Amino acid sequence: MSCKCNCNSGTELLKVDYNNMMSDILGDEGISQNELEVMSPVVENAFNDVKEGRGKGMMGWTDLPYVQDAICDEIIETAKGVRDWAESFVVLGIGGSALGPTAVFQALCHMRHNELSKDKRNAPKFYVEDNVDPERMYALLDVIDVEKTCFNIITKSGATSETMSQYLIIVDILKKAVGKDISKHIIATTDHEKGNLIKIAKEENLKTFYIEDSVGGRFSELTPVGLLPAAVLGIDIKGMLAGAAQMDKVCMESDIEKNPALMAATLQYIAMAKGKNISVMMPYADSLKFMADWYCQIWAESLGKNIDNAGNSVNYGQTPVKALGVTDQHSQVQLYVEGPFDKVVTFLSVEKFRKVLVIPHGCEDIPDVAFLGGHTMNELLQAEKEATEYALTKAKRMNHTIILPEVNANTVGQLLYFFEMKTAFAGALLDINTYNQPGVEEGKNATYALLGKNGYDVKKAELDNAPQKSSKYII
Repeated sequence: MSCKCNCNSGTELLKVDYNNMMSDILGDEGISQNELEVMSPVVENAFNDVKEGRGKGMMGWTDLPYVQDAICDEIIETAKGVRDWAESFVVLGIGGSALGPTAVFQALCHMRHNELSKDKRNAPKFYVEDNVDPERMYALLDVIDVEKTCFNIITKSGATSETMSQYLIIVDILKKAVGKDISKHIIATTDHEKGNLIKIAKEENLKTFYIEDSVGGRFSELTPVGLLPAAVLGIDIKGMLAGAAQMDKVCMESDIEKNPALMAATLQYIAMAKGKNISVMMPYADSLKFMADWYCQIWAESLGKNIDNAGNSVNYGQTPVKALGVTDQHSQVQLYVEGPFDKVVTFLSVEKFRKVLVIPHGCEDIPDVAFLGGHTMNELLQAEKEATEYALTKAKRMNHTIILPEVNANTVGQLLYFFEMKTAFAGALLDINTYNQPGVEEGKNATYALLGKNGYDVKKAELDNAPQKSSKYII
């Protein structure tokens, strides 16, 4: 059973196989056709909420596949200029500003990109600095030449402590190395008018790209946040947007059986109601490994809410967990098959890999090894995926598969947009604000108070009056 998605142009669309979510396969542990039918009015309302919200409020991301022709041309031209001189390209950002570029880099570039010779890379080495561990920053500075590096600082507000601390460090080093004019070395991606970074960018005469007010960080990969790093790496960013547009068209189908994102969201919604409060994302392709990281943010920050739109206390959410096939068959799958019935496993599968590797014959006197000869690693990977799927299904554990025809710019655009639409539909089904993040803001405010930022005296007093730790409980 898979969603009946049709599209007459471009690359073939990804498919969602949800057989192993249904009671036809899982019995009482699955979801019945009747349960889906009973949900129809709720699903219809959620679909209409998302449809009517397109392009409004914080749903500006739904316009992105259609309105960026001019900015893509500018990005491509800028990226070409960076490739002409820079040996390294470094993203300074956190959250969506880092997870998206990392996921796309892993998916569409050589998996040993930074280790290739310059002529084979045909692009700068690529680094994403998304943390403030001092050892990490020192390690970066050990492997780059700042005079031959372009830094892309990404923060909408210019008040993100982690990113701006990195900026202060890099600017100090740059000015000592190249002088006061650092404009060649830094590109800013920020708000058009508001915030600190746009002011800094104007003062320093930095090349600047913009994030629309109506697009939040975790939905920003298809803005210059993700498009500029991708273009610097030589990735077809117009192909990514074309894939997103293809996916958007099927996600606006009102028939749930023709709308993969709506079906996937509805199945997860019903699963949550059945106590499946953990969502495992398990790619069976190393190229998609960091898509699981990106998914974890969009799913957790969007759906983890303590109140619904009516103000009721609900504490909704489904904890995302990342795994990698085949690697985590040897670390996590034991739990998934025999542990609590609290998970939905989503496999990411690829029909056609970009390479085929035949396993040579050998060790003919050792049957446990010899049987592999003549098969391909492609066959082995697919067999392992099907075996894990079978083990879960036999144990009556909910699982489903997102199938990409191949991994390219178009299908990556499809996948990103699919997850965004799935998240939007899930938020509408739960009747929550999908786009805020008050839990994150609490942590930010506490950090500001601890570091003595002006205006946070009340929060500092609150922290000072918090229950103190006891040495009794420190061994």
